[in-house]
Amino acid sequence: MNKADLAGKVHDMLGGTKTQSEAVVETVVDSIIAALKKGDEVSIAGLGIFSTKMRPARTGRNPRTGESIKVPSMRVPKFRAAKGLKDAVK
Repeated sequence: MNKADLAGKVHDMLGGTKTQSEAVVETVVDSIIAALKKGDEVSIAGLGIFSTKMRPARTGRNPRTGESIKVPSMRVPKFRAAKGLKDAVK
């Protein structure tokens, strides 16, 4: 399932135009991304929690040349599935 499929499901549920449904899905995704950029958590009941975590700096290796490089610390997205989602997938 992709973003277009989600927009189709929203369209089937709410009606309206497909453009409006695509805008709704895009707004939800953009809102989650904006919250994560600010460092906030996004909790959706029954689905899970979107958050960010800091990945520490480390020494990596260039696979082509074998030379060591320094990889800086960075903030990466993280998702923890809710119990309801885990139980539904089992």
